[in-house]
Amino acid sequence: MLANWFFNDLLSWLGLFGLAGQATFMMRFVVQWIASERRGRSYVPLAFWYLSLAGGLMLFTYALLRHDPVIMLGQALGVLIYVRNLVLIHRRRYRYRRRRLADQQAAGAAAARVDPRQ
Repeated sequence: MLANWFFNDLLSWLGLFGLAGQATFMMRFVVQWIASERRGRSYVPLAFWYLSLAGGLMLFTYALLRHDPVIMLGQALGVLIYVRNLVLIHRRRYRYRRRRLADQQAAGAAAARVDPRQ
């Protein structure tokens, strides 16, 4: 019976897809752990959110194909949270880059106004 489950369910394309989703989801903790160890403090790198999103979407798809509402509900909210965190992170980075570019342009304009003969 266990062998039947292993070969028919786990090693099917859907079972392997589900395992790949779970492995992707698990890797986010490995990435977060390594990043925290390198910094010497708790740290959540950007890769954590991308791995969370990829793994969550894979597991949601797996659950959808298996008609498993428990896993679908468990992953649905998480996927929304991962997307929202990525939006917040990228919005902040975009604003920072725009502000830095504006500061550089202002510094360049100020330097151009200075008379080089003085």
